[in-house]
Order: sequence, then C-alpha cells, then structure tokens
Amino acid sequence: MTNRTKRFLYIFGASATLGISGCAYNQQSKFQTAFLPSTPAPAAAVEAVEPPMLDPNPYLSDAPAILVQKLPIAPSEGDLLMQRADQAFQRGKQAYQADDTERARREFDTAIDLMLEASGNNPSDRQAFQARLDEMVDAVHRYDLAGLGASADVDEARFEKAPLEDILQMTFPVDPKLKDRVKEQVQATASQLPLSENDAVLGYINYFSGRGRRTLIAGLERAGRYRPMIQRILQEEGVPQELIHLAQAESGFFPRAISYKAAGGMWQFVAWRGQQYGLMRTADTDDRFDPEKATRASARHLHDLYNMFGDWYLAMAAYNCGPNAVARAVERTGYADFWELRSRHVLPEQTTNYVPIILAMTIMTKNAAEYGLEGVVPEAPLEYDTIEAAAPTHLGLVADLTDAPMAELQDLNPALLRGVAPAGYVLHVPKGTGSTLSASLQMIPAERRASWRMHKVASGETLASIGKRYGMAGGSIAAANGLKQASPAAGDRLLIPVAYRESAAPKRVMAAATQRGKKSQRKRLPVVAHSASNRAVRVSRTAGE
Repeated sequence: MTNRTKRFLYIFGASATLGISGCAYNQQSKFQTAFLPSTPAPAAAVEAVEPPMLDPNPYLSDAPAILVQKLPIAPSEGDLLMQRADQAFQRGKQAYQADDTERARREFDTAIDLMLEASGNNPSDRQAFQARLDEMVDAVHRYDLAGLGASADVDEARFEKAPLEDILQMTFPVDPKLKDRVKEQVQATASQLPLSENDAVLGYINYFSGRGRRTLIAGLERAGRYRPMIQRILQEEGVPQELIHLAQAESGFFPRAISYKAAGGMWQFVAWRGQQYGLMRTADTDDRFDPEKATRASARHLHDLYNMFGDWYLAMAAYNCGPNAVARAVERTGYADFWELRSRHVLPEQTTNYVPIILAMTIMTKNAAEYGLEGVVPEAPLEYDTIEAAAPTHLGLVADLTDAPMAELQDLNPALLRGVAPAGYVLHVPKGTGSTLSASLQMIPAERRASWRMHKVASGETLASIGKRYGMAGGSIAAANGLKQASPAAGDRLLIPVAYRESAAPKRVMAAATQRGKKSQRKRLPVVAHSASNRAVRVSRTAGE
C-alpha cells in the first residue's frame, strides 16, 4: 500500500490508531527584529492570576510540543520523521501565504506521508502523535476548503444571490397525497408560530420535496453556523423561534446575500430600513452583512411589525413588502388576515408566496423524518475570538499572524467590504488566536498595520529570496526590521514593508447587481424586499409609529 493510499484512508477514518513524537529543540535565532522585546526572566513570585495563552515572544521560533516533556536520550526513527513532517508542514503554510497552492499541496502531502511513516517507527509518545496528526490533517483540510493562501487579495468583496429569489414569483402544483398527511402533521406539531396547511403551503412542500430539495437541504446545513446565535436573539426579543426560516427564505443563510433591489445581508435589509435599526454603513463596513447585528435588527423589526398588526403572518408579509403596503391592503379590504388579502390579490405577488415558503420550511423541518431530512448534518456553529482593531489593520497581516486562510477570515468578518479593518472595528478571528494576535499586533507600529506584512522565515530562505517573493529588495526588509545580519534563521518573523493593492471591487459588484436587476425588471415582476414599494421607500418612519 502506498503512502498516498494510507493518507487517503486516514483522512476518511480507515486508518489504525496512531501516535506522535516530538521535535528536536529549535535554538532561538540570533536574527530577531528590532520591534520585538526580549524574553523576560522568570519572576521570583507571581500572583495566582490566570494568564492568557501567549508565547513569551510571539515572533520567536515555534517551540515544539516535546519541550514540555522529558526528551529521550536518543530520538527514535519515528521522532526524526516527525521532525521532518513538521518542517514540511511549515513549508506548506509558507507556500499558502505566498499563494503558491501547488507547492503547498506537495508539502502538505509530504508532511502527512511522513507522519504516517513515523507511526510504524516507534514514536516516543503515541498519544501525542495522534493529537498532532489529527491537528495536521484538520489544518490541511481547512486550507483545502479555503483554496486560497493567506496572501490572497481580499479587497474584492464577494456577494451571493439569495437562492430563493427566483421562486418567489412562482407557484407549484399540489400533490393530493400530501393534504391529509400535512394536516395531521400541523395538528400534531408544537410551534410558537401558528401553522397553516392550504394549497399555497402544500405547493411549496411539494417543491421542496422534489426540485427544491437541494436548496432546502443546503440552507439547513448552512443554518448550523448561525442557529445558536439566532435562537438566542429571537428568544431575547420575543420572536417565535420558527422565524429562523425567514432568514432561510431571504438569503439561504448567506451573510453577503444581495437582491437586485439592493437589499443585503442574511436578513435582507435595504439600507434605510437597516439604519433605522442601527445597521450602519461606511466606505469600509456594512452592518447589514454582520450576522449577529443583522439578526438583532431583524428580530426587533419583526417584533415592531407584530405590535403594529397583531398577527405574525401579517408581520412576515410586512417584513417582505413593507408595513405601508400591508396597511393599505388592510384598509382597502377591511380584512386584517393574510390569507384573505392573498385571495383578493391586494398584496405583491412575491409576498403572497413568501409566507407560504416559510410555513412549508417550518412544517418540513419539524417533521424531518417524514420528509427524509433527519440525516441532514448542519455545519458546526461558528466559533471565534474577538479583538478590537486599535488602528487600521489589514486582514493580510492578521492572516500572517494567525496562519489562517484568508477565506476563513472573510467568512468570520462578512461586514468588512475591503481588506482593512478600520480603527475601532471588532474583528473576529479563529478561536484560540485572539490573545496571541493582540500581543503580536502591539509589536507592530500602528501606522504600519494597514500596509505591512509579517513573514515567517522558512528553512533555506534568504533576505533576497524573501524580497523576491514580495517584489522588493532584501535590503528594504533588513532596514524595516533594523537588521545587520545577512541571513535570517528558520522561524524568524520579519516585517515586510509592502503596500497592498487597493480595489474598488465592492462598488463594482453592487453596481453590477443593480444593473442585472434593472434588466430583469423588464422581464418579470419586481421582487419586493422589505419596503420596495416606491411610495413606501419615501416614508422614513419606523415600524410601529
């Protein structure tokens, strides 16, 4: 069996239990930057205060795990293979930082191969070996999913189209076999949101059971990222838990979803409505794309709409087409009942389908086994640390300091429209990296955090080769770090005085979306998002006034 085959079997859980050895001691480099403090001497006594998980110097060479254990007199063959695997893994991360994905893949493959080979050569500590191998495989998988190195350009904001936007204009046939079954399910289902079964709801249950099944499942999977946060906020704001499916209907749980009417975010706020609920916009940030802030704003808006109309169906309809449109429909007909307004065709067409979609999703997920949804595995909830950017800070620098793929940082910070977090911005970073990142940033001049990079020196690299990677002279790197030596040592951290490329891509993307919307309006009825009625948009009062 080849090493590649072994690696494949391990990643899919078919390998036998493995173990780990440590690395040889890495001597502290004499080649340190002028920005870094020396390692403090041990204090005679300290107070019993829980310290943050920090290295004494965040830019020193990584200390191998074996340093905290008792080293054997002579390392085994497995220990030596482990050392080589760690070296290959570090080279792979460096390649990702340089956006050289092919070399990164080769180095990661080599690292896993060496680890698997070490498992059969008497590693010193099998339990530690297993932990290290698991950690390595998880990290490689994370980089694989990202598909980008830490040096990738993030000035171009990426946006998603809401997956259900098109079907809001459509109706679907009703499966006669569903009627009795769904009626029984509704009667037996406990729900904070009143449930209804009629042809409109049955049509969408039929759709999500067939052609729309993949869309439904994809949304349920993505919901796992945000479900705990959404459930907590809906409860705090007194909104039915089932209205999590409103976000699924609005955006499919894409934080950067946009409609051609310029509604944005997971809960699809138009700009002026979002501002009424505290979702601010700047040239660099848009709170509508922040999942937690937008969820809070959405829950409060829904609660206000319920207070206005006294009915959750009308509140959902008003969320979609605006409270003025619903109020006018009620005034014209004298009926404060969604189904009556729907039958009289006094609401926008897409609104008449919007509420049935949410009800269909609710009924199906509450009866998951009957719709073959019990096997849907939601994505793990997002976990992160938060730090406040004391000065404008580029995500590229954060990626350098946390060894996190740029795509992961973008996912954690969807409200950032450009690559620089402005001063005062609460930045989300991978869980467990916040304390170290904060300490590391303090060692970098505040005025340089928006432009400079941090490079971890790999084995065999020189100032010239590092300078070539970043398109600058090695002497410039030496000057920026106050260095006199000719060659750095593996593991050193060097500040790279390189300027990032700025981009106006967010504006181009939004403009492109608007143009697509203008073209599509000539072909079909407009999709109304929150208060898309032209007259409603001119009204600036908050819901409930």
